[in-house]
Amino acid sequence: MTAPRVIWTIPTRGDGRGTRARGWDGPAPLPASIRDGRDGGPAFTPFDYLHQVSRAAELGGLGGVHVPYDPHGEESLVVSASVGRDSRFLEVVAGFPAGIATPVYAAKLSATLQRAFGGRLSWRLEVDLDERVQRTQGDFVTGADRYARAAEFLTVAKAVWHGRDVDFEGRFYEVYQGGFVGPLAGLPFPTVYLSGTSDEALALSAEHADVHVFDLAPDDELDHHVARLGGRTRLALQATVHTREDEAELTDPAALRGTYRQVADRILAYRERGFDTFFLDAAPRLEEALRLAQHVRPLLAGRA
Repeated sequence: MTAPRVIWTIPTRGDGRGTRARGWDGPAPLPASIRDGRDGGPAFTPFDYLHQVSRAAELGGLGGVHVPYDPHGEESLVVSASVGRDSRFLEVVAGFPAGIATPVYAAKLSATLQRAFGGRLSWRLEVDLDERVQRTQGDFVTGADRYARAAEFLTVAKAVWHGRDVDFEGRFYEVYQGGFVGPLAGLPFPTVYLSGTSDEALALSAEHADVHVFDLAPDDELDHHVARLGGRTRLALQATVHTREDEAELTDPAALRGTYRQVADRILAYRERGFDTFFLDAAPRLEEALRLAQHVRPLLAGRA
């Protein structure tokens, strides 16, 4: 059995304590040289911190990073492009909403990122967003139509990625004689991660996902949802984690909580049940990524 794959979450809007040192207390000023030609400007920006987190994940042997979509944070695809080019081995899971752009444009942008990353880009498509948030972004598709649109989005994106002279006419998108040629052709399509437990979400994953991501839940509830999915995708779990060497140091009521060995044991138990990927999150991201990489990952690798 292979070792569980850990995907660490990149913050795009603050990171708990120490936000001033990390560059998130108010807008960062532009360098003076941009304004009037003189040298100077901020020595440290939030993007420097994001790169520190991704480097910690990579140097610590974690499998990848997840850049979640946050309508009030840094743009996830831009952050993904930045940390992807700054790494050599990490899988970069870019989160974005299905209504962000046409599927052809999203595919073209992603093909360029695949070329830049050497094939390490993945998609985590967000479908079931708060409708109030959607409206602030100019997206008024609601209810079950969001899943119908997401299915069309993925159908069209895959079609133009892999084909030429693609014609498509659906409820939400139309394409005529589409498809990629030249340097954009022949690349691996991003691994598609989807989530949700509604009938519509599970049906969408069954048709289009490579991996379905479940939130950590009681075993009976989780087993019920996995059974409904019917073994049609790989399985991943998402959880906040709080781990320390000694139980007396544990104070946070995180979903995945315990000593280093206890957390490793729980992850391996889920691995035996078919979950091969774990989206983990803890603040502050840099320090906790290092802690997980140094103390938990070796236990996972040594006993897989």
